[in-house]
Amino acid sequence: MSLRMTNQREIILQELQKSGKHLAADELYERVKKIMPRISLATVYRNLETLSETGVIAKLEISGRQKRFDYDASEHDHIYCVQCQKVDNIELDREVISYSSTISAQGYKITGYRLELVGICPVCRKNNQKRGEKVMPSGSDDTPVEVTEEQKKILQAMAASKDPCGSKDIASATGLEAKIISSRITAMKKKGLVESPVHCKYTVTEEGRAAIG
Repeated sequence: MSLRMTNQREIILQELQKSGKHLAADELYERVKKIMPRISLATVYRNLETLSETGVIAKLEISGRQKRFDYDASEHDHIYCVQCQKVDNIELDREVISYSSTISAQGYKITGYRLELVGICPVCRKNNQKRGEKVMPSGSDDTPVEVTEEQKKILQAMAASKDPCGSKDIASATGLEAKIISSRITAMKKKGLVESPVHCKYTVTEEGRAAIG
């Protein structure tokens, strides 16, 4: 598939490369809008999806977390910090893992794999040691993150909607004030329960669904 490299796409690619990180759409949007003030988050997100679908960049879909994008589209693996949400590259022995590609399991021929590694990055480990903390953060194991009744109502409203919801949509469904909803959503985004695929519109993540049962 031939992809026309527009000015918008060139700037998005340049900023993703310059960051040296695996950025979410909203993080990259904050960088791009300094160069193109009139660009919207939806436009950045749409271009990132197109660039990843055509193999120009890689899309990282981490369970229960925001999608992230990698300038390096070559095959490599990643590890995710459960505390600061940073994503790093990690080198694994793919020759050992790819041995299973010739094995048929339950009628399937295995043609690839997606390995998801999670842990605590060196910076967070150092900070934990300074604070004398030894416990893992909420959501770092298979136990669903605990939510308040207000947060649960908001997540349920999002889960019931086929499309991303705005604060006013959620207010109509829950009876909560829009200001309260915005505050609760901000907190839940940090926990990975909610993501924002479009500016000021929100959807519930898999981890968010697990939290409401």
